[in-house]
Amino acid sequence: MRWLPLVLVAFATVAGCGKHKPPAEERGPVTVSVMTVTPRDTPVSFEYVGQTESSHQVEIRARVNGFLDRRVYTEGSMVKAGDVLFQQDPKPFQAQLKAAEGALAEQKARLQTANDNLAQVKPLAALNALSQKDLDDATGQQQAAAAAVQTAEANVETARLNLSYTTITAPVTGLSSFARVQDGAYLSAENSLLTYVEQVDPIWVNFTLSENEMLAYRAQSKDGSLRLPPKDKYVVELVLADGSVYAHKGTITFANASYDTRTGSFLLRATLPNPEGELRPGEFVRVRVSGPVRVNAVLVPQEAVLQGAKGHFVVLVDKEGKAQIRPVQVGAWQGGDWFINAGLSAGDVVVTDGVARLSPGAPVKIATASEKTSAGTDTPAPVEKQ
Repeated sequence: MRWLPLVLVAFATVAGCGKHKPPAEERGPVTVSVMTVTPRDTPVSFEYVGQTESSHQVEIRARVNGFLDRRVYTEGSMVKAGDVLFQQDPKPFQAQLKAAEGALAEQKARLQTANDNLAQVKPLAALNALSQKDLDDATGQQQAAAAAVQTAEANVETARLNLSYTTITAPVTGLSSFARVQDGAYLSAENSLLTYVEQVDPIWVNFTLSENEMLAYRAQSKDGSLRLPPKDKYVVELVLADGSVYAHKGTITFANASYDTRTGSFLLRATLPNPEGELRPGEFVRVRVSGPVRVNAVLVPQEAVLQGAKGHFVVLVDKEGKAQIRPVQVGAWQGGDWFINAGLSAGDVVVTDGVARLSPGAPVKIATASEKTSAGTDTPAPVEKQ
Protein backbone atom coordinates (compact mmCIF):
# COMPACT_ATOMS: atom_id res chain seq x y z
CA MET A 1 0.00 0.00 0.00
CA ARG A 2 2.94 2.29 0.42
CA TRP A 3 3.27 2.58 -3.44
CA LEU A 4 -0.32 3.77 -3.90
CA PRO A 5 0.35 7.47 -3.32
CA LEU A 6 3.22 7.35 -5.81
CA VAL A 7 1.03 5.65 -8.48
CA LEU A 8 -1.73 8.20 -8.03
CA VAL A 9 0.74 11.06 -8.38
CA ALA A 10 2.21 9.53 -11.58
CA PHE A 11 -1.25 8.97 -13.05
CA ALA A 12 -2.27 12.51 -12.31
CA THR A 13 0.90 13.79 -14.00
CA VAL A 14 0.25 11.75 -17.17
CA ALA A 15 -3.40 12.80 -17.29
CA GLY A 16 -2.40 16.41 -16.94
CA CYS A 17 0.00 16.15 -19.85
CA GLY A 18 -2.81 14.89 -22.09
CA LYS A 19 -5.04 17.86 -21.34
CA HIS A 20 -2.55 20.76 -21.71
CA LYS A 21 -0.31 20.81 -24.87
CA PRO A 22 2.60 23.23 -24.97
CA PRO A 23 2.13 26.19 -27.34
CA ALA A 24 3.49 25.64 -30.92
CA GLU A 25 6.49 27.64 -32.03
CA GLU A 26 5.73 30.54 -34.35
CA ARG A 27 7.13 30.10 -37.89
CA GLY A 28 9.97 32.47 -38.66
CA PRO A 29 10.28 34.64 -41.80
CA VAL A 30 10.98 32.86 -45.09
CA THR A 31 14.26 33.80 -46.77
CA VAL A 32 13.67 34.73 -50.42
CA SER A 33 15.42 36.48 -53.30
CA VAL A 34 13.75 39.55 -54.75
CA MET A 35 14.05 42.11 -57.51
CA THR A 36 12.88 45.71 -57.62
CA VAL A 37 10.77 46.59 -60.65
CA THR A 38 12.53 49.16 -62.82
CA PRO A 39 10.80 49.93 -66.14
CA ARG A 40 13.27 50.45 -68.98
CA ASP A 41 13.35 50.66 -72.75
CA THR A 42 14.01 47.11 -73.93
CA PRO A 43 14.97 46.01 -77.47
CA VAL A 44 12.77 43.14 -78.59
CA SER A 45 12.71 40.66 -81.44
CA PHE A 46 9.90 38.68 -83.01
CA GLU A 47 10.11 35.21 -84.52
CA TYR A 48 8.21 33.81 -87.49
CA VAL A 49 8.38 30.70 -89.64
CA GLY A 50 9.89 31.42 -93.04
CA GLN A 51 11.06 29.65 -96.17
CA THR A 52 14.03 30.44 -98.36
CA GLU A 53 13.63 31.22 -102.04
CA SER A 54 15.99 31.90 -104.90
CA SER A 55 16.37 35.60 -105.58
CA HIS A 56 16.50 34.90 -109.32
CA GLN A 57 15.30 31.64 -110.81
CA VAL A 58 15.96 31.36 -114.54
CA GLU A 59 14.54 28.83 -116.96
CA ILE A 60 17.17 27.59 -119.37
CA ARG A 61 15.43 27.02 -122.71
CA ALA A 62 16.51 26.18 -126.23
CA ARG A 63 15.95 29.22 -128.47
CA VAL A 64 16.25 27.40 -131.81
CA ASN A 65 15.03 24.04 -133.02
CA GLY A 66 17.66 21.37 -133.52
CA PHE A 67 19.36 18.32 -132.06
CA LEU A 68 21.00 18.47 -128.63
CA ASP A 69 24.60 17.32 -128.93
CA ARG A 70 25.54 17.11 -125.25
CA ARG A 71 25.06 18.40 -121.72
CA VAL A 72 28.23 20.19 -120.67
CA TYR A 73 27.61 21.08 -117.01
CA THR A 74 27.41 18.80 -113.94
CA GLU A 75 23.84 18.58 -112.71
CA GLY A 76 23.30 20.25 -109.33
CA SER A 77 26.60 22.11 -109.41
CA MET A 78 27.20 25.80 -108.91
CA VAL A 79 27.57 27.48 -112.30
CA LYS A 80 28.78 30.96 -113.11
CA ALA A 81 27.23 33.44 -115.51
CA GLY A 82 28.53 32.61 -119.00
CA ASP A 83 29.33 28.96 -118.30
CA VAL A 84 28.26 26.61 -121.11
CA LEU A 85 25.42 24.31 -120.05
CA PHE A 86 24.30 22.63 -123.31
CA GLN A 87 25.57 22.41 -126.86
CA GLN A 88 23.23 21.94 -129.82
CA ASP A 89 24.38 20.70 -133.23
CA PRO A 90 25.73 23.89 -134.88
CA LYS A 91 26.31 22.58 -138.44
CA PRO A 92 22.87 23.48 -139.94
CA PHE A 93 23.13 26.97 -138.52
CA GLN A 94 26.68 27.41 -139.79
CA ALA A 95 25.39 26.56 -143.27
CA GLN A 96 22.55 29.06 -142.93
CA LEU A 97 25.01 31.75 -141.90
CA LYS A 98 27.22 31.08 -144.94
CA ALA A 99 24.19 31.26 -147.22
CA ALA A 100 23.10 34.55 -145.70
CA GLU A 101 26.62 35.98 -146.03
CA GLY A 102 26.66 34.97 -149.70
CA ALA A 103 23.31 36.65 -150.32
CA LEU A 104 24.64 39.78 -148.64
CA ALA A 105 27.69 39.83 -150.87
CA GLU A 106 25.44 39.50 -153.94
CA GLN A 107 23.24 42.39 -152.86
CA LYS A 108 26.26 44.56 -152.13
CA ALA A 109 27.52 43.94 -155.70
CA ARG A 110 24.15 44.94 -157.12
CA LEU A 111 24.19 48.06 -154.98
CA GLN A 112 27.63 48.96 -156.29
CA THR A 113 26.39 48.59 -159.89
CA ALA A 114 23.35 50.72 -159.12
CA ASN A 115 25.52 53.39 -157.52
CA ASP A 116 27.82 53.49 -160.55
CA ASN A 117 24.88 53.70 -162.95
CA LEU A 118 23.29 56.56 -160.99
CA ALA A 119 26.61 58.40 -160.91
CA GLN A 120 26.71 58.28 -164.73
CA VAL A 121 23.07 59.22 -165.28
CA LYS A 122 23.00 62.30 -163.03
CA PRO A 123 25.44 64.51 -165.02
CA LEU A 124 23.92 63.46 -168.34
CA ALA A 125 20.43 64.28 -167.11
CA ALA A 126 21.69 67.66 -165.94
CA LEU A 127 22.87 68.34 -169.54
CA ASN A 128 19.50 67.12 -170.86
CA ALA A 129 21.36 64.29 -172.59
CA LEU A 130 19.07 61.84 -170.82
CA SER A 131 15.43 62.20 -169.89
CA GLN A 132 14.06 62.69 -166.43
CA LYS A 133 12.61 59.20 -166.60
CA ASP A 134 16.10 57.73 -167.07
CA LEU A 135 17.23 59.58 -163.95
CA ASP A 136 14.22 58.39 -161.96
CA ASP A 137 14.79 54.79 -163.05
CA ALA A 138 18.44 54.88 -162.04
CA THR A 139 17.58 56.44 -158.70
CA GLY A 140 14.92 53.80 -158.00
CA GLN A 141 17.29 50.97 -158.87
CA GLN A 142 19.91 52.37 -156.51
CA GLN A 143 17.43 52.72 -153.66
CA ALA A 144 16.06 49.20 -154.19
CA ALA A 145 19.59 47.79 -154.17
CA ALA A 146 20.36 49.63 -150.93
CA ALA A 147 17.20 48.23 -149.30
CA ALA A 148 18.12 44.73 -150.47
CA VAL A 149 21.51 45.09 -148.81
CA GLN A 150 19.84 46.04 -145.52
CA THR A 151 17.59 42.97 -145.74
CA ALA A 152 20.56 40.74 -146.49
CA GLU A 153 22.48 42.21 -143.53
CA ALA A 154 19.51 41.47 -141.25
CA ASN A 155 19.43 37.88 -142.53
CA VAL A 156 23.12 37.52 -141.76
CA GLU A 157 22.58 38.87 -138.23
CA THR A 158 19.65 36.46 -137.70
CA ALA A 159 21.71 33.51 -138.90
CA ARG A 160 24.61 34.56 -136.67
CA LEU A 161 22.29 34.81 -133.65
CA ASN A 162 20.74 31.42 -134.37
CA LEU A 163 24.22 29.90 -134.54
CA SER A 164 25.15 31.52 -131.21
CA TYR A 165 21.98 30.14 -129.62
CA THR A 166 23.24 26.60 -130.20
CA THR A 167 25.71 27.21 -127.37
CA ILE A 168 23.46 27.55 -124.32
CA THR A 169 25.07 29.37 -121.37
CA ALA A 170 24.03 30.32 -117.83
CA PRO A 171 22.70 33.89 -117.63
CA VAL A 172 23.30 34.14 -113.85
CA THR A 173 25.54 32.60 -111.22
CA GLY A 174 23.68 30.02 -109.18
CA LEU A 175 22.78 26.42 -108.51
CA SER A 176 21.87 24.29 -111.48
CA SER A 177 19.06 21.76 -111.57
CA PHE A 178 18.95 18.40 -113.34
CA ALA A 179 18.67 18.23 -117.14
CA ARG A 180 15.10 17.83 -118.41
CA VAL A 181 16.21 16.65 -121.88
CA GLN A 182 18.80 14.00 -122.65
CA ASP A 183 21.61 14.15 -125.23
CA GLY A 184 20.52 13.46 -128.81
CA ALA A 185 16.95 14.69 -128.37
CA TYR A 186 15.40 17.02 -130.93
CA LEU A 187 14.58 20.36 -129.33
CA SER A 188 11.51 22.30 -130.34
CA ALA A 189 8.95 24.61 -128.76
CA GLU A 190 7.30 21.63 -127.04
CA ASN A 191 10.42 20.50 -125.14
CA SER A 192 12.52 23.65 -125.06
CA LEU A 193 12.92 23.68 -121.24
CA LEU A 194 16.34 22.22 -120.48
CA THR A 195 16.95 23.04 -116.80
CA TYR A 196 16.84 25.78 -114.15
CA VAL A 197 19.52 27.94 -112.60
CA GLU A 198 18.69 29.47 -109.21
CA GLN A 199 20.67 32.40 -107.90
CA VAL A 200 21.31 31.93 -104.16
CA ASP A 201 23.49 34.93 -103.36
CA PRO A 202 21.69 36.91 -102.18
CA ILE A 203 18.85 34.68 -101.06
CA TRP A 204 15.27 35.60 -100.20
CA VAL A 205 13.33 34.48 -97.13
CA ASN A 206 9.55 34.79 -97.22
CA PHE A 207 7.46 34.90 -94.03
CA THR A 208 4.03 36.13 -93.02
CA LEU A 209 2.37 38.13 -90.26
CA SER A 210 -1.22 37.49 -89.29
CA GLU A 211 -3.73 40.30 -89.46
CA ASN A 212 -4.06 40.28 -85.66
CA GLU A 213 -0.30 40.68 -85.25
CA MET A 214 -0.20 43.58 -87.68
CA LEU A 215 -3.08 45.33 -85.89
CA ALA A 216 -1.44 44.76 -82.48
CA TYR A 217 1.91 46.19 -83.61
CA ARG A 218 0.16 49.16 -85.19
CA ALA A 219 -1.81 49.87 -82.01
CA GLN A 220 1.28 49.56 -79.80
CA SER A 221 3.18 51.89 -82.10
CA LYS A 222 0.42 54.49 -81.91
CA ASP A 223 0.11 54.41 -78.11
CA GLY A 224 3.89 54.67 -77.72
CA SER A 225 4.47 51.35 -75.99
CA LEU A 226 6.40 50.01 -78.97
CA ARG A 227 8.96 52.14 -80.83
CA LEU A 228 9.71 50.98 -84.35
CA PRO A 229 13.15 51.46 -85.95
CA PRO A 230 13.64 54.61 -88.04
CA LYS A 231 12.94 54.17 -91.75
CA ASP A 232 11.85 50.59 -91.07
CA LYS A 233 15.47 49.43 -90.75
CA TYR A 234 14.72 46.03 -89.24
CA VAL A 235 17.52 43.52 -88.78
CA VAL A 236 16.76 39.94 -89.82
CA GLU A 237 18.64 36.84 -88.71
CA LEU A 238 17.80 33.20 -89.29
CA VAL A 239 17.68 30.25 -86.92
CA LEU A 240 18.26 27.04 -88.85
CA ALA A 241 16.58 23.67 -88.30
CA ASP A 242 19.36 22.43 -86.00
CA GLY A 243 19.03 25.52 -83.76
CA SER A 244 22.17 27.24 -85.04
CA VAL A 245 22.06 30.91 -86.02
CA TYR A 246 22.96 31.73 -89.62
CA ALA A 247 26.13 33.80 -89.80
CA HIS A 248 24.87 36.60 -92.05
CA LYS A 249 22.12 39.09 -91.29
CA GLY A 250 19.79 40.84 -93.70
CA THR A 251 16.98 43.35 -94.02
CA ILE A 252 13.33 43.37 -95.03
CA THR A 253 13.21 44.38 -98.68
CA PHE A 254 9.60 43.71 -99.70
CA ALA A 255 6.14 43.95 -98.19
CA ASN A 256 3.13 42.82 -100.17
CA ALA A 257 0.54 45.40 -101.08
CA SER A 258 -2.42 43.42 -99.72
CA TYR A 259 -3.37 40.58 -97.41
CA ASP A 260 -3.72 37.05 -98.65
CA THR A 261 -7.49 36.56 -98.68
CA ARG A 262 -7.13 32.79 -98.18
CA THR A 263 -5.04 32.95 -95.00
CA GLY A 264 -5.53 36.51 -93.72
CA SER A 265 -1.77 36.94 -93.57
CA PHE A 266 0.61 39.62 -94.83
CA LEU A 267 3.66 38.56 -96.87
CA LEU A 268 7.10 39.97 -96.07
CA ARG A 269 10.43 39.18 -97.69
CA ALA A 270 13.94 39.53 -96.31
CA THR A 271 17.14 39.50 -98.35
CA LEU A 272 20.33 38.01 -96.89
CA PRO A 273 23.82 37.44 -98.30
CA ASN A 274 24.67 33.82 -98.98
CA PRO A 275 28.24 33.85 -100.34
CA GLU A 276 29.07 30.26 -99.36
CA GLY A 277 25.78 28.88 -100.68
CA GLU A 278 24.98 27.49 -97.23
CA LEU A 279 21.28 28.24 -97.62
CA ARG A 280 19.36 26.46 -100.37
CA PRO A 281 15.95 27.42 -101.80
CA GLY A 282 13.04 25.74 -100.05
CA GLU A 283 14.51 25.48 -96.54
CA PHE A 284 12.26 26.17 -93.55
CA VAL A 285 13.83 28.55 -91.04
CA ARG A 286 12.86 30.69 -88.06
CA VAL A 287 13.02 34.36 -88.96
CA ARG A 288 14.07 36.58 -86.06
CA VAL A 289 13.25 40.25 -86.67
CA SER A 290 14.85 42.80 -84.34
CA GLY A 291 14.87 46.58 -84.23
CA PRO A 292 11.70 47.54 -82.28
CA VAL A 293 12.00 48.74 -78.68
CA ARG A 294 9.39 48.33 -75.93
CA VAL A 295 9.19 51.65 -74.09
CA ASN A 296 9.28 51.55 -70.25
CA ALA A 297 8.88 47.81 -70.29
CA VAL A 298 8.57 45.76 -67.09
CA LEU A 299 10.46 42.46 -67.10
CA VAL A 300 10.51 39.80 -64.39
CA PRO A 301 12.12 36.34 -64.41
CA GLN A 302 9.86 33.60 -65.68
CA GLU A 303 10.17 31.65 -62.40
CA ALA A 304 8.66 34.60 -60.52
CA VAL A 305 5.36 34.34 -62.41
CA LEU A 306 2.85 31.76 -61.17
CA GLN A 307 -0.50 30.72 -62.56
CA GLY A 308 -3.65 30.12 -60.57
CA ALA A 309 -7.32 29.58 -61.24
CA LYS A 310 -7.84 33.28 -61.93
CA GLY A 311 -4.77 33.80 -64.09
CA HIS A 312 -1.15 34.77 -63.62
CA PHE A 313 0.20 36.40 -60.48
CA VAL A 314 3.41 37.31 -58.67
CA VAL A 315 4.29 37.58 -54.99
CA LEU A 316 5.37 41.00 -53.70
CA VAL A 317 7.07 42.05 -50.49
CA ASP A 318 5.16 44.99 -48.98
CA LYS A 319 6.57 47.77 -46.81
CA GLU A 320 5.93 45.69 -43.67
CA GLY A 321 8.05 42.84 -45.00
CA LYS A 322 5.13 40.50 -45.69
CA ALA A 323 4.17 38.55 -48.80
CA GLN A 324 1.28 39.82 -50.91
CA ILE A 325 -0.33 38.36 -54.03
CA ARG A 326 -0.51 40.62 -57.10
CA PRO A 327 -2.41 39.57 -60.28
CA VAL A 328 -0.56 40.51 -63.47
CA GLN A 329 -1.18 40.55 -67.20
CA VAL A 330 1.69 38.81 -68.97
CA GLY A 331 3.06 39.41 -72.44
CA ALA A 332 5.73 37.67 -74.48
CA TRP A 333 8.89 35.97 -73.29
CA GLN A 334 12.23 37.69 -73.69
CA GLY A 335 15.01 35.20 -73.07
CA GLY A 336 14.57 34.04 -69.46
CA ASP A 337 12.26 36.93 -68.57
CA TRP A 338 8.60 37.70 -69.04
CA PHE A 339 7.10 41.01 -70.10
CA ILE A 340 4.43 42.21 -67.67
CA ASN A 341 1.89 44.33 -69.52
CA ALA A 342 -0.13 45.34 -66.46
CA GLY A 343 -0.13 44.84 -62.69
CA LEU A 344 3.33 46.05 -61.70
CA SER A 345 4.82 49.52 -61.37
CA ALA A 346 8.22 51.00 -60.62
CA GLY A 347 9.49 50.20 -57.11
CA ASP A 348 7.47 47.03 -56.56
CA VAL A 349 9.56 44.32 -54.89
CA VAL A 350 8.91 40.95 -56.58
CA VAL A 351 9.93 37.62 -55.06
CA THR A 352 11.99 35.67 -57.61
CA ASP A 353 13.16 32.66 -55.57
CA GLY A 354 11.39 30.89 -52.71
CA VAL A 355 7.89 31.76 -53.91
CA ALA A 356 6.46 28.28 -53.31
CA ARG A 357 7.09 28.50 -49.52
CA LEU A 358 5.11 31.72 -49.11
CA SER A 359 1.50 32.39 -48.26
CA PRO A 360 -0.32 35.73 -48.21
CA GLY A 361 0.73 37.76 -45.19
CA ALA A 362 3.70 35.54 -44.35
CA PRO A 363 6.76 37.38 -43.01
CA VAL A 364 9.60 37.58 -45.47
CA LYS A 365 13.33 37.95 -45.08
CA ILE A 366 15.23 39.17 -48.12
CA ALA A 367 18.32 37.06 -48.73
CA THR A 368 21.74 38.64 -48.64
CA ALA A 369 24.31 37.89 -51.29
CA SER A 370 25.76 35.02 -49.25
CA GLU A 371 22.34 33.56 -48.51
CA LYS A 372 21.05 33.52 -52.10
CA THR A 373 22.82 30.28 -52.86
CA SER A 374 20.87 28.53 -50.11
CA ALA A 375 17.57 30.38 -50.56
CA GLY A 376 14.48 28.60 -51.84
CA THR A 377 15.10 25.90 -54.38
CA ASP A 378 11.44 25.07 -54.99
CA THR A 379 10.34 24.31 -58.51
CA PRO A 380 8.10 27.11 -59.81
CA ALA A 381 4.57 26.35 -60.90
CA PRO A 382 4.16 25.55 -64.63
CA VAL A 383 3.30 28.44 -66.90
CA GLU A 384 2.08 28.67 -70.45
CA LYS A 385 4.14 30.42 -73.07
CA GLN A 386 2.39 33.43 -74.51
